[in-house]
Amino acid sequence: MHLAIHHETVYRYQHPVQRSTQVLRLTPTDGSRQRVLRWELNLPAAASRGFDAYGNTMHVLTLDRPHSEIHLHACGVVETDDGPPTPDPRDGRFPPEVFLRDSPLTQADAALRDFAAAHAAAVSADAREGLMAMLQALALHMPYTPGSTDAATPAAEAFAARLGVCQDHAQVFATCARLLGIPTRYVSGYLAADTEHVASHAWAEARLPGSAEEGGGWLGFDVSNQCLADGRYVQLAMGADYLDACPVRGMRLGGGQEALRAAVRVAPTPAPAEQQ
Repeated sequence: MHLAIHHETVYRYQHPVQRSTQVLRLTPTDGSRQRVLRWELNLPAAASRGFDAYGNTMHVLTLDRPHSEIHLHACGVVETDDGPPTPDPRDGRFPPEVFLRDSPLTQADAALRDFAAAHAAAVSADAREGLMAMLQALALHMPYTPGSTDAATPAAEAFAARLGVCQDHAQVFATCARLLGIPTRYVSGYLAADTEHVASHAWAEARLPGSAEEGGGWLGFDVSNQCLADGRYVQLAMGADYLDACPVRGMRLGGGQEALRAAVRVAPTPAPAEQQ
């Protein structure tokens, strides 16, 4: 599948910001299930490019002059594949067991430990089917509810409130899967859907045990849509939780109140050779 992506983010401030720094993870990288055919970032100034500790493409945008608005636009075409669990080219950086550790937003409390324990036998018998059962139970426990949480909401708090969005679903799922001994990471990215979204999407990837021939490898679990990730999904970044993989994260001096507008459009497009 070939997906055309347009992602626009605009920050507006009540008063001029004296200076700001934004860390951008808005550029997908080639992987076992995706290949970037074309990608472009339109930014208000030149940004330095590099890779973070997880191998995500990262840009650092610094504006040293006063400004009342920051306009970020990312667009391009990515080729994706459906298929079984796959190895990750970045696994050589560190073993999958790195994603058994908790993080600031994925620390388990007693309620999460009890929820995970209820699925332990099923996951032990068949990791993929057991995790799918846990995904469905989690979707029932905390239905998708926009505006119920924010970027700083820990998994335990969202689970206790029984509400959340894709970010919370991914973090709670990762927390529980790790408790069951399954390395799991938080993923930010895009999902081809019928409507325009106000933000990028998030899901979790679990490292199923065994070799590739045995069905082992990384597989995406999307609690919000109660499905496995397939060719409709494009990964931007991954990490232990939202803080590691969020598309935009920054700091500023001044500005007062902030207003954010974000819009994402993802749609199938003909393969480059077929385009006129």
